[in-house]
Parts: sequence; structure tokens; C-alpha cells
Amino acid sequence: MTLALNSRLDDVEASHGVAFSGSIQEITQQLCDYLAQTAVERDAAGGTPYEQRQAVRDSGLLKLLIAKNDGGLGGNWQQIYSIIRQIARVDSSIAQVFAFQFLMLASIRLYGSESQWQQYFRLTAERNLWWGNALNPLDNRTIARKVTGGYVFSGQKSFCSGSMDSDYLIVSAIEEGSGKFLVAAVPTNRSGIHLNGDWDNIGQRQTDSGSAEFTQLRVDDSELLMQPGPLSSPFASVRSLVAQLIFTNIYLGIAEGALQEGAKYTRSSSRVWSGSLANTIHEDPFTLLHYGEFWASLHASAVLADHAANLLDAAWQQTLGLDEQTRGELALAVFSAKVNATRAGLDVTTRIFEVAGARATTAKLRMDRFWRNLRVYTLHDPVDYKLKDLGDWALNGQYPTPSFYA
Repeated sequence: MTLALNSRLDDVEASHGVAFSGSIQEITQQLCDYLAQTAVERDAAGGTPYEQRQAVRDSGLLKLLIAKNDGGLGGNWQQIYSIIRQIARVDSSIAQVFAFQFLMLASIRLYGSESQWQQYFRLTAERNLWWGNALNPLDNRTIARKVTGGYVFSGQKSFCSGSMDSDYLIVSAIEEGSGKFLVAAVPTNRSGIHLNGDWDNIGQRQTDSGSAEFTQLRVDDSELLMQPGPLSSPFASVRSLVAQLIFTNIYLGIAEGALQEGAKYTRSSSRVWSGSLANTIHEDPFTLLHYGEFWASLHASAVLADHAANLLDAAWQQTLGLDEQTRGELALAVFSAKVNATRAGLDVTTRIFEVAGARATTAKLRMDRFWRNLRVYTLHDPVDYKLKDLGDWALNGQYPTPSFYA
């Protein structure tokens, strides 16, 4: 499949210096190669990677989920997750904000009316929009007050990943009086939105996952995504599974990146231990044993993740015809993949130094970024609760109860 880019980009190098061309996979590789050039330095710097975000825009990949008839690329979830994982191997911060583009589009598709999601999808394709997140269902500090023709949102919201440098936001609020959970789509530059840029954590340092403040933010009734709304059907509740599989594939990508970097360093710079009977590090049995463990655990996790993506594509096609059993089977597959990716990823990103050696801990390489990124991201929601849900199925035959996290 060949990717048709905006005419203004044809044969013209943008400010980032990348002239994207070819198939979707070729463009993905071009983007990954570009991001890898500065990933180490940007991890240290933190902040908003404006130039790299522009490269993602110019790649055209933000349109993957949108049908060709609506100006998009007509991709499926398997393809999207594969690309997310590839990007995460070199730059998991960009992978996260890129992935959240599709989580936000999925929110529009699942929560909004047919006319709404079609309108926003076409607008996204036409203007190459990037969507940011200000939904965070656990943070109820934003209150919506009813006014004529809509609402006024006021309050704070935490963990607003990808909000900086976005074009639109998906925002949520609690309706005053009723306590109803409201979701809306609004332009990021609208008066009443202030993005604080206060994300400074040890990992995922360029995801702009800081806080936002809403001061008398006007939200029109037409911008509310409440027909049918969150958790209104098995299909609407698929959003949480889309999100959980995003996490899973980023975890995998991070660990695969650590394995690639570790193997590269081991081959070129690691020394065989003095007590080894092997002549070179490439023949050392303990080194080979550890790499074998890493490969086996990540390969198994990838198979589980790909299986879950395949089930998600099938469920996505059923739309409102999706039943509780099919949704439940999908949830079990997603949770199994996430648990295994979490455990395998933390193991690989921690133990890679055991085979790379002490010199691999030099700050110049920043190989610790793989562990830091994964450790931060795997704390998004407790994996223990995924295991509890899987245990409830194994012991009691109960599917996970749909929620914003299950």
C-alpha cells in the first residue's frame, strides 16, 4: 500500500529533514530511523519534542485508523499496533502520544453519534489533526455546569498525555448535581484551556503527561460525545481494551528496543568473564542462556499481543452487534497479553545489564531509559487487577466487568 502525502510535502524536505515516501512500512521505518538519531539526548532533555511531533504529522501516519473514503489510510488495529511497537523500540514517548491519537479517535467512534464521528474523522484526515488526551476518568476535579446550549467546564485534570502541541483534546468532566460523567471534543487553543507543561518524571519524559486547567471552558452540546456515550454497550466499552492493548504494545516495543541495544553492545563491546571457558562473549553459555530467556519471553508476549489485536479487529467490525461474550473473550486475551508483556519487559530491561556488562551503564548510552520508561508506564494501572480478573475467569468463569480500565 502506498501512502499519498499532502501535495505540499511532495519531494520537499520539511524542517526536520525527512522526505517521507513509499509504503506505510517504509515510511514507518523512515520515521523510526529519524527518531532514533536523537532519542538519547531528548530523553535527558524532556519537554515537548516539537520537531519530532511535526515529523509524525508529516509522515501521514496520524490518519491510519480513518477509512480511505474519508481521506485516511484505511488501516486496521493489527497494523496500528505493529507500528506503535516499532516506534516504541526507539522512542517510547513518541510512541505513546502517537498511540493516543488512535485512542482518542476510538473514543469519538465509540462514544459519539454516527454524524459526529464521521465529521471528526473527515476533519482529522483533511487537516491532519493530532488529538491529545484530557479525559482521565480517575480525576474528577473538573466540574461541568449546564448553561444554555452546552456546558461550562472548570477544574483540573492530571495525566493529560500528548496535550501539548495537539490540535484537539478529548476532555471529561463531572456534571454538577447529577454526577454524570461527560466526554467532549474541543479545540486545544480554545479560551479557558491552560496546559501546564509540568511533566518531569523519570520515564516517558517527552509524553507531556502533565496537568491541565479549565477555566470557564465553553463546551457546546454538539461537542459532547454522549450518544451513545461511555460504557453504553459492549461495543462502547471496547475503548478500555483499545487502551490496554496500546500499553501492551508499547511495553513490548520498549523491551524489544532494550534487547536490540543490549545485543548490539554485547556483540561490539562486552568482554567474556575471566572464569569462562569460552573464547569470546558470543560463545559464552551464560550469556547465550540469558539472551535465550529474553527472546523466549518477548516472543511469547508478542504472539499474545498479536492474537489480541486480531480479536480486536474482529470485534471492531461488529460495532453495536458485539455481544458480552465476544467482548469478554477479547478482554481475557488483552489482559493475558498485558500481564506477560509487563513481566517480560521489566525482566529484560532490568537484566540486560547482566549480559551487556558494567561499562554499559555509562550515562552516555542511557540504556537505563528502557527500564525507566517501562517502569513508569507499567504503573498506569495495577497489573494485579488484571490478574484478579483473569483469576475470576479461571476459577469462576466470570468475564471482566467493563469499566474504563477493564
